[in-house]
Amino acid sequence: MTTMTFTRTAAPQWLLDMWKEIDDKTFGKGFDCFAEDAVCNLGVADWHGREAIRNNLRQFIDRGFTALHEVVEYWDSPLLKIFHGKVAMSFDDPTVAAVRPTMTHFFYMDEKDPTKVKHWIGAVGPTGF
Repeated sequence: MTTMTFTRTAAPQWLLDMWKEIDDKTFGKGFDCFAEDAVCNLGVADWHGREAIRNNLRQFIDRGFTALHEVVEYWDSPLLKIFHGKVAMSFDDPTVAAVRPTMTHFFYMDEKDPTKVKHWIGAVGPTGF
């Protein structure tokens, strides 16, 4: 069994920068928060490597919607960060209504370099029932 202590605090700049890269569809330096060999399991995704994470997210976002991420709460510990937020999703197709699902993300930090995310596990939605 492992015990961790968490502190509820403001989201760190690295996380805000990553969400901004997605929201602005720029996919630049905000992804430097990931270790080069990071793994992302976002929903059904199983992406390996910082560049694969960046490129796959770009392809997903570019499929017809714009996202705007909002922080609801952030919990911090040395090697695990927990994020809860909302994401407003506006679709390019005017017949598709905008949605604002809940997101929950776990960021496991690299033990060798705790400034980098080693494993990102996250879920968004559902976007409707």
